[in-house]
Amino acid sequence: MSYIKGYDPDTLREKVDPRQCKERLDEIGDQRSLPALLERVWLLKVLDRSEDALVISEQSVRVARMAGTRKDLLRARILHATVLQSRGAYAAAEQELTTCAEEAEGQGWASIAAFAYQHRGKVNFDDGDFESARKDFKRALFLRQESGATEDQLESTLLAIDAADRRRAAASVAS
Repeated sequence: MSYIKGYDPDTLREKVDPRQCKERLDEIGDQRSLPALLERVWLLKVLDRSEDALVISEQSVRVARMAGTRKDLLRARILHATVLQSRGAYAAAEQELTTCAEEAEGQGWASIAAFAYQHRGKVNFDDGDFESARKDFKRALFLRQESGATEDQLESTLLAIDAADRRRAAASVAS
C-alpha cells in the first residue's frame, strides 16, 4: 500500500493522508529492524515530526552500518539527508546526497543513484537553485529510465523537472 497520494506541484512534497500515516506509525511501534526504522523515519518526516525523524534516522544509519548491506546503508543515508533537508540544513543534505549518488553510480546501482539525485534536486529546489535542481532531476530521470522505474517514479521526476522549469522562468522574469 502506498501512502503517497501524489506530489504538490509547487513544493514537490508528498501528499499523504496524515491519519493513515499515524495509524501505520502506531502499527510499527518500536520495532528495531532496519525496514521498520526506515519506514518510521519517512512517516515521522511526512508528519512534520522532524526532531523524532532525525533521531530515528541517525539510528537507522547506525543499524545499516552494523548489520546491513552497502545498499541498505546508502538508502538509510539518503533518507537521513531528506530529514536534514526538512530541517533546513541544505548544505549538509546536499553533501550527503552527493556522496551517496556518486557511490551508487560507481557501483552501478542506478535506482539508488536516481533516488539520491531526485532528493538532491529537491534540496536545490528548496534552496532556490532551480538550475541545479533541474540538472539533478534530469539525471534522476535518465537513471530511472535506465533502471526500468515504475510509471509513478517517472511521473514524479517529470513533475519535478516541470516545477524547476516554472520556478526558473519566474525567477528570470522577476530579475
